[in-house]
Amino acid sequence: MFFRWLQAKPHIGVNRLIKHLHKHGVPSAIASNSRTKNVDFKLSSQKGWKEYFSVILGGDQVKSGKPSPDLFLEAANKLDVDPSCCLVLEDSVLGIKAGKAASMQVVVVPSIQSDTDEFSIADYVIHSFLDFQPELWGLPPFDDRVMKALPIEPFHLKGTYKNGFLQENSDNGESDLPGQVWGVFFGWVDFDSQKSFKIVVSISWDSSCGSFSRNIQACFINGSDEQTFDQPIEVALVGYIRGFCTKGSPSADFPILDQDKSIAEACLNLTAYCYH
Repeated sequence: MFFRWLQAKPHIGVNRLIKHLHKHGVPSAIASNSRTKNVDFKLSSQKGWKEYFSVILGGDQVKSGKPSPDLFLEAANKLDVDPSCCLVLEDSVLGIKAGKAASMQVVVVPSIQSDTDEFSIADYVIHSFLDFQPELWGLPPFDDRVMKALPIEPFHLKGTYKNGFLQENSDNGESDLPGQVWGVFFGWVDFDSQKSFKIVVSISWDSSCGSFSRNIQACFINGSDEQTFDQPIEVALVGYIRGFCTKGSPSADFPILDQDKSIAEACLNLTAYCYH
């Protein structure tokens, strides 16, 4: 179990948000149902996280864990702020209920592979931390977009391109993509033939068969699709353009727009989006 914690990676966009809040002096806390020693152990694998948070609380430090409000109320107390002035970022139904019971505003970033209506009790639902807008909650806005897109820490996937879609191929049969990757991204493609191309992908979910699976549309910018047909490719995604405007299920078809292609092509000529 401890080994899995050390190998665990934060959701895409979380590091960006934590560093942004710390840079602007916004006090923040971690409030987890896990025991404090386990929380500390998890945080030790994430560089700088212990210094970024003013308060770190485990479930053994309060009478009742989530969905009781005790953890969030104790966090507010230690931060010396009124609970009504706090914003909770959660990914679980238990956490949403705890935040609302504490009279706090709650933004939820749920697991994409869920259509439960229980998430609707949150004040706001987003499908990726990359879509979080601090200014909506009275916080300093992000200022790190470059040419209408956001440089991100590269993440990778392997797959086979066919008929405008990318079918993932992984060594262990599981997706290489983080669970909350959702939206329009762009990056670089390497082929077995040693050629490199620019690519735009639209990543969403498909639940039409009763279970959730990745739906990855792909469009090559500076190469012929026929050159890549049914070939194994490796993709490094380095930029994020947008999420999808939907208040319903994330399991829908979201096409790549001409504007997305134009933004990606311009950005991939900049050093901010280089990848080696």
